[in-house]
Amino acid sequence: MTATEVSPDPRPTGPSPLRRLLPGPPGAAGARGSTLLRHLVLAVLAGTAVVLLTNQLAPYQNLQVARVCAFLCVTAGYTVLVGLNGQLSLGHGALMATGAYTVALVQQGFEERAVQGRWVLPLSLLLAVVVTAAAGLVIGLAAARLRGPYLAGVTLAVATLVPAITTIFTDVFNGEQGLRFPMETPPAFLGAYFQPERWLAWVALLAALLTMLLMANLVRSRFGRSLRAVRDDEVAARLAGIHVARNQVLAFVVSAACAGLGGGVYAVLTATVAPGKFSLDLSLFLLMAIVIGGLGSLAGAVWGAVLLVALQDLPSLITETFTLPSGLAQRLEGNLALAVFGLILIVVMLAAPGGLQGAARTLTARLRARRRAARR
Repeated sequence: MTATEVSPDPRPTGPSPLRRLLPGPPGAAGARGSTLLRHLVLAVLAGTAVVLLTNQLAPYQNLQVARVCAFLCVTAGYTVLVGLNGQLSLGHGALMATGAYTVALVQQGFEERAVQGRWVLPLSLLLAVVVTAAAGLVIGLAAARLRGPYLAGVTLAVATLVPAITTIFTDVFNGEQGLRFPMETPPAFLGAYFQPERWLAWVALLAALLTMLLMANLVRSRFGRSLRAVRDDEVAARLAGIHVARNQVLAFVVSAACAGLGGGVYAVLTATVAPGKFSLDLSLFLLMAIVIGGLGSLAGAVWGAVLLVALQDLPSLITETFTLPSGLAQRLEGNLALAVFGLILIVVMLAAPGGLQGAARTLTARLRARRRAARR
C-alpha cells in the first residue's frame, strides 16, 4: 500500500446495536411516559367501544366477543414470541390447557370449601398466569438451547403431553370428561336481568385489554428492542452486550403467561375444561392465526383472534344453513375449519407476505400517497 492509499474504515457508520439499547437522553423517560399514556387512552377507547357494542348484541354474539378476547390474550403473547423474538412454538394450545385446568381446580377447591367473593375469579386467573409462566420457564430453559425444527419438536411434544397427563391422572383431572365448576355470575348491582353472557364478555375484555396494554409497552421497551436484536442476529446481539439465552427464556415466560390467562378466561366462558378442547389442532390454529394476522404485530394478533372464532364457528353455520347428511356434517365439523384456515394462509402468504395487518398498512400508505399527489 502506498502512502496515498487509505484503507477503508471497518467501523459501522450508523449507531451500534449497543448504543441503540443503552438508556436514552433525559427526555427519553418523558417519551416513555407519553407512550404509556397513549396506550392507556387507546385501551380505554377500545374498551368503551366494545362495552357499548355488547349492549346491542344477542347473548350468543356476546359469547363470540368473549371468545375473541380470550384468544386475543393468547395471540398477543404468541406473536411476541414468534414474531418479535423468532422462537417457533407448537405447544401454546397445551399452555392454554394449563391455565384452564388451573382455573378449574382452584374454582372447584373454593366451591368445596364454600369460599365466595368477587375476588375468587381474579385470584384463580392470577394463579393460572403464575402456573403457566412457571411451565413456560421450564420449556424456555430447554428452548434456549435449541433452534429451528428441534425447538418446534420439543414444543410439539408438550402439545401432546399435557392432554395425555389429564387422561392418565383421572382422579385429579377426570379424564376425557373434564372438570366442571360454577359459572361466573354478574354482580347484583347490575340488576337481576343483566345478561350473564354480557358480563362474561366484559370479564374477557378486561383481560384482553390488560394483556394488550402490557404487550404494547413491552414491544416498545428496552426489553422489546433486545428481543428484536436477538431475532435479527444473535452474534451481533451478544457483541452488543445482550444476554441472548436470558431474553429467549423471558420471552417464553411472557408468552406462556399470556396463554395461561387466555386459557383461564376460555375456561370461565364455558365453565368446563376437557382435554379435547386443547388438542394439537388448536396449537396449529394459533400459529396460523398470528401468521395470517401479521407476525410481530399486535394489531395482527387482533386479526388472528377474530379469524380463530369466525372459522371455528364456520362448520356449525354451514350445517345450520344447509341440510346435510349427518355423516358429512360430522366430517365438516372436524376438518372444515382447518382446511379453510390452511387455504387462507396460502392465499395471504402469496398476496400479502406481511399478513393482513401488513396489507392494511400498505393500502393505507398508498391511499395517503395518492391524497398527497392529488393535493399537489
